Order: sequence, then C-alpha cells, then structure tokens
Amino acid sequence: MALSIFDLFKIGVGPSSSHTVGPMVAANRFVAELNERNLMDRVAAVKVSLFGSLAMTGKGHATDIAAMLGLLGEQPDRVDPARIDPLIADIRDTGQLLLGGVQAVPFREADHLRFHFGESLPKHPNGMRLEVLDAAGLIFYSNVYYSVGGGFVLSDAQANDQGRGAEDESFEVPYPFNNAAELLAYGDEAGLSIAELVMENERTRHTDEDISQRLLKIWQVMDDCIRAGCKHTGELPGGLRVKRRAHDMWQELVNHPERSIKDHLTVLDWVNLYAIAVNEENAASGRVVTAPTNGAAGVIPAVLAYYDRFVPGSSLEGIKTFLVTAAAIGMLYKKNASISAAEVGCQGEIGVACSMAAGALCAVLGGSNRQIENAAEIGMEHNLGLTCDPIGGLVQVPCIERNTMGAVKAINAARLALRGTGEHHVSLDSVIETMRQTGLDMQDKYKETSTGGLAVNVVAC
Repeated sequence: MALSIFDLFKIGVGPSSSHTVGPMVAANRFVAELNERNLMDRVAAVKVSLFGSLAMTGKGHATDIAAMLGLLGEQPDRVDPARIDPLIADIRDTGQLLLGGVQAVPFREADHLRFHFGESLPKHPNGMRLEVLDAAGLIFYSNVYYSVGGGFVLSDAQANDQGRGAEDESFEVPYPFNNAAELLAYGDEAGLSIAELVMENERTRHTDEDISQRLLKIWQVMDDCIRAGCKHTGELPGGLRVKRRAHDMWQELVNHPERSIKDHLTVLDWVNLYAIAVNEENAASGRVVTAPTNGAAGVIPAVLAYYDRFVPGSSLEGIKTFLVTAAAIGMLYKKNASISAAEVGCQGEIGVACSMAAGALCAVLGGSNRQIENAAEIGMEHNLGLTCDPIGGLVQVPCIERNTMGAVKAINAARLALRGTGEHHVSLDSVIETMRQTGLDMQDKYKETSTGGLAVNVVAC
C-alpha cells in the first residue's frame, strides 16, 4: 500500500476521525458520485443509515452532524468549526438539506437519518449506507462506505474482509516497505535514516517544497490547537458537564515559573497540558490534526511541543523529521493491523499514537534506525489490550486524560531506547501483529460501543 505521510496526518474537526471525519468524507464522496453520474436532477430525498459503532456511539461522536455536513458538501479540512452549529440548525429548522450545496431536498432526521443499533455491516464495524430516492419514493442509487479509522474511507467495492482496502499501486516508490524489518533493511542498504527513506518515497508524488510546506502547516495547526485549548474555558458539550482544565493548568504554570526550579518534573505538567488542550478542543469539535486519529490527536502534538519548547537545539527541520518518522511508523500499523478503535480498541488509537511519537522523538534526539524501531515497539508493547469504553459515547472520559498518558509514555519509551543499543527481544513487527491479534480477541463491548468498561460502570450525569 503506497501510503503518504499525509494519509497519517489529516487536518479536520473533532471529535472523532472514524465517526466524524470519515462519515463526512463518505457523504461528500456520495454527492460527488451523484454528480459524476448526472443523477442529481432525479434526487427527491436522501437517506443515511448508520451501523455498528457508528450507530452505538454516533450521537456522542457527532456522526449524524458529520453526515449532514458531508451531504451539504462541507469537507473536514475546510469547514469552519464556527459555522457547524448554524448549518445544522438551518437543516433542523427548515426540514430541508441543500444537497451538494445546490439542490434542496427534504431532510428530517427521524425519517432520513437512522441509527441501526445492534446491527453491523459485514466488512468493518464502522459502516454506513447512503441512498437517494426519486419522486416516486424508489431508491435509484445507493452505496455503502466503511470509515476504517484515521479518516480513511472505503466504499463497499474497495473494502476487503479486513476493512483495510486493496493495495494502492498508483505510485511506484523506491523503498516499498511493508513492515519494520524491510524498513530497517532498506535503511542499512541505502545508508539512510527512516525519515530520509520516507522522504524519497514521498518525492514520487510531491515536490520538496510542497512536502515542507504541508508538514509545517500540520505543525502550525497542532500548535494553534494547543494555544486555543489553553485559551478556552467552560464546559465541554455533550451532557457530561466535563469542565475544561487546560486554561487553569496553563495559568498555573505561567504564573509560577519558579516552581520548576524545585520540581524538575514540571516539564511533564507542560506535556500533560499540551495533550489536554488539544483533546479538549477535539471534544468541542474544534480544528485538530488527525494524528493518526482524533481520539488520540493530543499525543503527537504534545510530544512534538515538548521537543520544540524543551529540547535544546530543536528546529523546524527537526519538526519535519519528527513528523515524517512518525508517519513511517503509523504506516506500519495501517498496513498490518488497524488504527480503528471500533476494530481493535484504543490500543489502535492511543497505542499507535504513542508508538509513532516515541519513534519520532527518538529520531530527533539522535537515535539510530534500530533505536527508533525499539522506541516505537516500547510505545505499543505497553499499550497492548487498551480498551475503548468512552462514557456516554463522548470523546471525553477517559479519552482526554488518556492522551496525557500516551504522550508521557512516548517520551519515556524514547529515552529508554536511547539508553540502549537498538537490540531488543520484541520486534516492532511482532508487537504490531500482537496488537492485531489482541484486537481480534477483544470483546465488542470494549471497541467503541460504550457497552462495557467505564461506559457502564460510571454514571453518565
């Protein structure tokens, strides 16, 4: 699968890559298909059916809102978060939806958007069906889509039994690695770092200038998200009455800088702050970078901000190396396991983000390719079996704090790897396969359905 760096880092809106970004992309794609087939003039109504995890936690993840936005023609990386509420209010007030932004069709959620609780489509837990009807009420076109994690969307025709899609052979790359062993072997043969190898592959589709600008744009959105999270106050939406904490944490840290002299672990308070700030913005449907998912969107920005602000000698080139290395590691999980919590639990989100951040930090701190692989392996090995059991189906509890744990664990994993030679007993490939198998063994109630774990043992009020 010829994945790009920018498949792993997508600019979008919260609160979920698989439940918000993916369904918005799918609905947008459906409208594009109607236009390509010259079918728009026949459309008298449109229906959305959500299945599996998209139904079970769809309300808490704003899947219904995402689907409507996609039908309007809005795109995750372009929609203004401030416009979302007015757009949805207009649909609900008028009982009409402007399909593709041009054609008014009746749309009442009770009739046209259905949550099929307890039902799943065959190829992935995150399934949705879109249909259009003519004036006689007959379905004349439909398609099924699977939101397979990280904002990736596959049509029914594209999805294989594992829900990860067919190999993409549209780009021939000089280093077509499929696993970590091949990645290391290419590095040995070519005398290149992991980041340099991935950059060579990326040059088959983008110029150096384009890659550089896009990487720095990703970092800018991450940094802006941290700053926005530190500024905003109040309660997060959704009914749990979760109070934002990042602003008060930030004020405490900036108003008492002398405390860091006595407490050398204050740096971890800053890392925690960065992660919480991002994921509070995500929970409030703010603009985030899917890295590699929205539920885990705070891990990589927090570790990258730690590098930027606390590591002597940090630079823009280092930031780019960090992101490219992280993407390389994320590609391995996407190819060989999953980054969907609905498929493998939160080990596929926080665990993968931790692994990516650990390897990336190791790289910019001077680690060798084998030390980078070791750091990434440590990051996942100690997240194996992590469940996804969000209270109320919201990306808030335990999700926000869980990002802090993933970020701090990534920093420690990088430091452990740098203290070693790169030799270790468990390979990254072995831990990725173990994560995949663990996900298969995990009960569905621990896979983003809010039917087990904290979701049922903590009163949501």
